[in-house]
Formats: sequence, structure tokens, C-alpha cells
Amino acid sequence: MVEAWIAGLFMAVAIVSIFVGLERRHATARSTVDPLEARLAAFSNTEGQITLAEVEMSMSFSDRVIRPFFHKIAAALAKRTKENQAQLIQERLNLAGRPYGLTVGGLLAVQMVGAVLGVIIGLAVGGLMNASLIIRLGLILIVGGVFYYLPNSSISSNIKKRQKEILLALPSALDLLTISVEAGLGFDAALDRVSSKYTNALTDEFKIALNEMRLGRPRLEALDDLGRRCHVEELNSFMQAIIQSEQLGVSIANILRIQSEEIRRKRRQRAQEAGAQAPIKMLLPMVMCIFPTLFIILLGPAAVKIFAGSS
Repeated sequence: MVEAWIAGLFMAVAIVSIFVGLERRHATARSTVDPLEARLAAFSNTEGQITLAEVEMSMSFSDRVIRPFFHKIAAALAKRTKENQAQLIQERLNLAGRPYGLTVGGLLAVQMVGAVLGVIIGLAVGGLMNASLIIRLGLILIVGGVFYYLPNSSISSNIKKRQKEILLALPSALDLLTISVEAGLGFDAALDRVSSKYTNALTDEFKIALNEMRLGRPRLEALDDLGRRCHVEELNSFMQAIIQSEQLGVSIANILRIQSEEIRRKRRQRAQEAGAQAPIKMLLPMVMCIFPTLFIILLGPAAVKIFAGSS
């Protein structure tokens, strides 16, 4: 237990020393004359002008020290990551909607910080339990591994949640697209109309495609990328149908109406499938929770009589 507290104290002293060193470094940098500030002062003699040092000091400690330190760690980890692995991580972040503005290096840094926290917590718990060395090592590995893989688990959960949100928003978006196109709007203008009407993951993807087209990306290429990058089969099928209608000169309104009916039919089929799976999913809770209680109620009095008679 004493060794655990010593290790924790050592880690705390090390972290405080790092922050103090960074603070002294920032103070030394502020004490020197900034060339940019000197040049600005040569052209302006306005009294009460706010200097760069005062602007920096007005920021919080997190913005001045912790966040730049975290960004440096993230940049260093991103440079050491293989290109294929970095592309895979970036694709997962894009599928999750880039929560909290995470980058590849940011996610790796969060995982590393989580692993360090898990090791510290494992040491503390092992010291409080006064466990043996093997149990302490096991706790360190288990807690550190859980904290290391927790960000990945959160990203996977966000991916599934976002794909489900896109799937649920697609029928309503198709209805509004159909009405807008039949009213005389072009397909791009209809997408813009849907994006301004709703706020969800699907409309975010529509906005990305529209911005790409405004910046000069070919229209069919942007629509094809819109269908593929979300990994939602229904959205990809819809975009491929729109691309084929553009290439073959078919009326987009008819395609939209057909796709809307098809997506709603698939939605009913998924609901029926989920309803058919409900009894099977309810079987395990019934076996584990309800049946033992029924056995106790029905067989309990008989068991008490049998034991009383045998005694």
C-alpha cells in the first residue's frame, strides 16, 4: 500500500513539475520583447493599447498550457502513425461525425492519456486493497486496457448512432425532395431546401456535398461520394439511382417517388423483423429473472414441508 501511494505521489509531482516548467517557459517568453509587438508599437502610440502578453494572460490556464501541450502530443503521435492506419482512423472519425473536433492525433492522445489514468487508478486500487504483486499487475492491465479502448468504443457507438439517425431521417428528406422537385426546383436547390428545413446527420452530409459542388467538384462525383462515405446502404442506393437518372436523362421526380416508396417498404420490413426478434430477446431475461421467482413461489412451500418432515 505504501509503494502505491509513493508511486502516485511521484506521478503527481512529475505532472506538477511539467506544468510549472511550461508556465516558467511562457513567462520567460513573455518577458522578452516580441518583435511583432515592437513593430506595432513603432507605428502606433495609442495609450491603453492591449499588448500580446496581456491578451495571452487573459486566457485561461487550460488554453495557455494544457491545450497546446495536448496538441503537441497529438501532432507527435500523428507523425509516428502509419499512413494506412491514419486513414482508417480518419475514416472512423468521419463516420462518427468527428465528435469534439477530434483528429487522428487527438484520438491517439486521448487513448494514451486514458491508459496513463488507468495505470494510476489500478495502482491506487491495488494499494488500497493491499493486494499481491500479481493482482496489482492484473488490475493495472485491466483498468489501463479499459481506459485505452474506451475512446474507440465511444467512436463505434457514435458511428452506429449516426448511421441510424441518417436511416431514420431519409424517408422524410425524400418526401420533401420529391415535393420540391415537383414544384419546379432543381435537385441541388431541393437539397439546399432540405438542409435548411432539417438539422440532423443526413442534412450535414447534404451540406458537405453542396459545399463541395460550390467549390468546383464535379456534381456526380460529389453525389457518389455522399452515398459511399456514410456506409448506409439505403442512402448509397438512392444516390446511385440519382446518378443513373442524370446520366440517362430520366425524370428525377419519378426516381424520387420510387425511391421514397422503396425506402419506406424497407423500413416496414425492418420493423417487422425487429418485432419477430422480440420474443427471442425476451427469453433470456425471463429464464434468468422470472422463472426462478416462479419456482421459489410454487416449489418453496413443498420444499419447506419436505425438509420439516425429514427432520
